[in-house]
Amino acid sequence: MNSTSTLGIDLGSSLRTAAIRELDPLGADRLCFDLRSHNERADVPALVSALRELVPGPDAVAAYSAEACVAAMRDLGMFLGSIKRHGPEPIALVPEVVPVLLELGRRTDMVPRDTVHHYTTWNPTGGRQRMYTGDIQEAYLQESVRMVFPHLREGLELAEQLSHADIDDPKFPVLTDELTTHMETMVSSIDMVVANVSPEFFARGLRAYFEEITVDGRVLLGPAAAQVPLWLIDQAIWAADNSAPEYEEFLRDSVPYSLPRWRELYDGWTGVPSVVTRLVDAFGYDPDGAERRMPGLRPSAEALARLLRVIIVFRGRHLGIARKAYDADLRLYPVGSGGASVDLLRQIIDLTRATSQLTQRPSAPAAAGRAERRSA
Repeated sequence: MNSTSTLGIDLGSSLRTAAIRELDPLGADRLCFDLRSHNERADVPALVSALRELVPGPDAVAAYSAEACVAAMRDLGMFLGSIKRHGPEPIALVPEVVPVLLELGRRTDMVPRDTVHHYTTWNPTGGRQRMYTGDIQEAYLQESVRMVFPHLREGLELAEQLSHADIDDPKFPVLTDELTTHMETMVSSIDMVVANVSPEFFARGLRAYFEEITVDGRVLLGPAAAQVPLWLIDQAIWAADNSAPEYEEFLRDSVPYSLPRWRELYDGWTGVPSVVTRLVDAFGYDPDGAERRMPGLRPSAEALARLLRVIIVFRGRHLGIARKAYDADLRLYPVGSGGASVDLLRQIIDLTRATSQLTQRPSAPAAAGRAERRSA
């Protein structure tokens, strides 16, 4: 397969997302609908037969547009996850799919299997919606993620602006409040999940479809909520230099499943002072003097505090769901499909709360003490 790479194309844009949802390059609409009943019966032979039928030849893949490559990966992925849910390693049963997965991954500059983007954002809605179970709770879960991505996409670009803006710039709190508004959609999405998806359904009905598979010797996670990169907002705002080893490792493991643009942002925000650290440094040893010199400092601190409060609310509700879904008496798996444990989620919310405290305007003695501790 020698087709041109689609590198540099923004597959996350609203126009391309809408186009991808409409596409069915593999002619998979009927087979994807039948997949639900195959899963209900645990009919692995039927799933394997359908996957073999869908695998395109090299010439077909070479002719695909960037959008068609995404749609093809989306539909192949539904069968990969379904087969693995019932026990077998899908690649061992349908090895001819491997070169196709590798080429689709290369053409889209993403991992060579489906991700949460394929399962939600790039998934058709209505009668063509790809679902493992067909249960309305699964549809609500998909919609809860689908509604977040446009806001997250805008939020990440705002975070990029904040990462370069002067802390005392009058535009800084305006940009931060705009980012906060986008992040409030995360809270709405988690409220939708709490209201419409039971922990039992996720833990015992859906979680198993998101298991890892091995492609060309590489272990790849399935679609996972952890691939919705709120952690990338964290990286820009505070986590680049106020994190913990466990969270840093989780971020590194999650980055490959992101869109190419988002991986660029992660690289740019790693190894440089976070926004919160720049705020702390701006207050320095003499907060009163800093505010006199930089009257925009306090509004910026207050805006960052508002942003972090919204993120803490989301994380608190997410932690509540995870505790129920991964309770020892209910769970089938000890950790989430993205590799995060309940303990890690608890640690992340504690880190976020501690970071929020850094945005509080310090007294002069406290500022001096904090600076001494940081330099020690």
